[in-house]
Amino acid sequence: MTPIATTERLDELYGAPVPASLDKVVRRITPTYRAWIGAARFVVLGTVGPEGTDTSPRGDDGPVVHIADDTTLLLPDWMGNNRLDSLRNIVRDGRVSLMFMVPGCTNVVRVNGTAIVTEDAAARARFDKSGRQPRSVIAVTVAEMYFQCAKALMRAGLWTAGDESATVPSAGQFLQEARSVPDAQAYDAAYPAYAAPRLW
Repeated sequence: MTPIATTERLDELYGAPVPASLDKVVRRITPTYRAWIGAARFVVLGTVGPEGTDTSPRGDDGPVVHIADDTTLLLPDWMGNNRLDSLRNIVRDGRVSLMFMVPGCTNVVRVNGTAIVTEDAAARARFDKSGRQPRSVIAVTVAEMYFQCAKALMRAGLWTAGDESATVPSAGQFLQEARSVPDAQAYDAAYPAYAAPRLW
């Protein structure tokens, strides 16, 4: 395949941006965006570092981030697998992107900005869950924010296609293929009970 080598060729191929796609960009968290993000329980965090890029799903049982002020979002780093790919990237290169999703909504809200990782006690305490707190918090400074039109989620039928989980490999099957577990079915059956006390 021959790559497209210049941005000029992209402009020739696609034409001018739709004006509304530029007009909708904001530099602060407006009341409308505040309401939308406040309803989001799921976000994809994108980071970049010396080894390359990384994306990480983040979720919670309420708002996935706290809005600290008109330009700052706080994202807790709850229990995971301790790979720390996103955190390592942010410590070395603060550029981040966030993609917020709300079940049933075909729009997506995107944020680009910079971030730090902090173990600040007050920031961690904001996310207290019955005495449990995240080990660190990602503080994102918003550079730009805008909603993404609904076409991608409409094409995918993301919220309307029904449950397709039985048609794809399970976590146990991935691990069995990597020879990390001997029995995929046993792993999958045991995982919900294993994960329940480790969500926060």
